[in-house]
Amino acid sequence: MTTARMTCHPRHETDRSPPARSGGAVLPHPGEPRENRGSAHPTVSGVCHGTLGELYQGPLRATAAPDIALVSFPVDRHSWVHFTPGTDPPDPSVLEVKSATAARLFLDHYGLALPTGLWSTHSDLQVGVGMASSTADIVATLRCLFQLFALPYDQQVVLAVLAEIERADSVFLDEFALHLSGRHRVVRRLGTAFGFHTAFVTEPGTVDTEAVSTSLLEHYRRRGEEYERCLTALLKGFDSSDPAAVARAATVSATLSQEVLPKATFHSMLTHRERFGADGIFVAHTGCLIGYLFPRRLDAQRKSELSAFFHSLGHQCSFVQGGYG
Repeated sequence: MTTARMTCHPRHETDRSPPARSGGAVLPHPGEPRENRGSAHPTVSGVCHGTLGELYQGPLRATAAPDIALVSFPVDRHSWVHFTPGTDPPDPSVLEVKSATAARLFLDHYGLALPTGLWSTHSDLQVGVGMASSTADIVATLRCLFQLFALPYDQQVVLAVLAEIERADSVFLDEFALHLSGRHRVVRRLGTAFGFHTAFVTEPGTVDTEAVSTSLLEHYRRRGEEYERCLTALLKGFDSSDPAAVARAATVSATLSQEVLPKATFHSMLTHRERFGADGIFVAHTGCLIGYLFPRRLDAQRKSELSAFFHSLGHQCSFVQGGYG
């Protein structure tokens, strides 16, 4: 995994402006924990959305040494991290291991110490299936800490922390993006012009992304030209605000993924796509999710038909909105 050094400089006492006033109350300096604010509601929170896999995962371009490029599919499901200042020392075991590491890197970077208080967390993202749960946990933790210390949100710090810990989806952005997961670099922002309604299932098992990276990269080398055409079509779809074109490209990306990390339900879903009026199919390329992309909200009858179809394949389906709009 590519790592990066955190290059932003810590804040010092001499960098701080005089305390601001609001309604006669003295607000703290940046870097002063919220427990000193005298607030009636001292809890601070950080929230980050997850993903339903990707609309594209493959090489950025056909080369002998490809990078893993993603266009993640944001979903309206989230990870939450809360901190409530108090008298008890914080218990880092409440956080996931990667989130605790992120908190330590954040505090080291800014030269801060965590005040006494309690962590708490919640997530409606499944772990290990392709919903970017660990990245969302990390980003939510960092957003909570920015709030706690009244620091301006700094995306470069977030990226530097992620680069020290894991490959990452682009959940730190509130828009679609073409993103290099290993280099933690946003190649191109793709906006928020549209979204999709989805019906999806989670197949059994989990996928270790790092363990399959070698086979993925070899597959990308073999199919580089097909992936390049797919990505070109997908980006044109975003440029023209054409969700149907994006859905067709997502289906091509899912089809190419079948050669290296197949989904058991893929061929049945592809066969019945037109029957259900879906624009395309999406997958978690290194996960266990697969689903249909629809241009409009599904009515009760269509949801019943889809539920029966997926049940016949041995799965309970879920319905959720992905993307924006």
